[in-house]
Amino acid sequence: MELSNLRPAEGSKHSANFRRGRGHGSGNGKTAGKGHKGQKARSGATRPGFEGGQMPLYRRLPKRGFTNRNTKEIVAINVSALERFENDAVVTVESLMEIGIVKNPRDGVKILGDGELTKKLTVKVDAFSEGAKAKIEAAGGTCEVI
Repeated sequence: MELSNLRPAEGSKHSANFRRGRGHGSGNGKTAGKGHKGQKARSGATRPGFEGGQMPLYRRLPKRGFTNRNTKEIVAINVSALERFENDAVVTVESLMEIGIVKNPRDGVKILGDGELTKKLTVKVDAFSEGAKAKIEAAGGTCEVI
């Protein structure tokens, strides 16, 4: 016997579509695993969130705010993160994903102005803050909105 040959003993596992309520001899007859009487033994189970007639939690709590359907999820990156690139490199959303700075660009990438930048870079992303634009151009680089 080897580890690759191990499997459950014959008859020890039941299939997912095990036939319930088919007599005493089946091993799951009579009450079919539902016990005796009570609400859970009967058909027509209660809906999720039902608390036996008590005012349910989702109705006791006040409604709050709303969800704007037109909102955009922008990924923010600071200028300091661009220090990983070599001098004269072209920084795009794809290159940010390759290097691991951005995992999922969602609806766009915006460069923010926190930190210092010493390298000359050409940055092509969806948006820039005023501070980030000033720091990139002060280092001799260019900013392009795509």
